[in-house]
Amino acid sequence: MKTIFMGALLASALMLTPGTADAKGCIKGAVAGGVAGHFAHHTIMGAIGGCIAGHYAGKMLHERQERQQQEQQQQQPAPVSPGQ
Repeated sequence: MKTIFMGALLASALMLTPGTADAKGCIKGAVAGGVAGHFAHHTIMGAIGGCIAGHYAGKMLHERQERQQQEQQQQQPAPVSPGQ
């Protein structure tokens, strides 16, 4: 019964995700969550939670890197054309 419930939960979670999902951080988080969940006898739930947390952390890292690049571009002086 538990296996059927977990399968249905996983299937419904997959149906709610967009078709072109970006897996940055999800794989690493799923592995870590699955291992941690295994020790608590909740491997699938740990993997799902780890995937969500890993994806969120990857998104935050990507946004921070974009902000740093924008700040660096704003700090650089504008190029001067030879005619001025």
